[in-house]
Amino acid sequence: MTAGPAVRRSRAAWTEWLGTAVRLGLAVVWGWAGLAKIADPAEAAQAVRAYEILPESLVKPVGYALPFLELALALLLLIGLGVRLVAVISALLLLAFIAGIASAWARGISIDCGCFGGGGAVDASQTEYLQEILRDTGFLVLAAWLIRWPRTKFSVDGWLAS
Repeated sequence: MTAGPAVRRSRAAWTEWLGTAVRLGLAVVWGWAGLAKIADPAEAAQAVRAYEILPESLVKPVGYALPFLELALALLLLIGLGVRLVAVISALLLLAFIAGIASAWARGISIDCGCFGGGGAVDASQTEYLQEILRDTGFLVLAAWLIRWPRTKFSVDGWLAS
């Protein structure tokens, strides 16, 4: 038995409203992360270096570019432009962050993730790897929602589609 047109419209409206909250919430996360890092690019590069994953030749470019990428994602989500594509990029970035944190944890490296500014070596008692992975997994769920249901209220995508 399939749902009737009224039920489908109601479900679509509910999904669009929830999607709007998800889109704006993820925009706040990326905006907060980017703004926290952009004022001190050297500190952002140090946070990247602390993971001991990238070759030194990539540490500065990644550390300096990351805040701008995060702010671009925030802006695009805020206005609702290219929501599905931005959600895919967000998901890939979050998967990279989760993998980086898990890698540091598994290798016994004691660092602050630098996710919202700061970063670098810390005492082993100050690490919060599990919380950081769970937090980023929650953000990944938000990105997955937008990949599946990118149509949201008050978005440029919606305006362009009408």
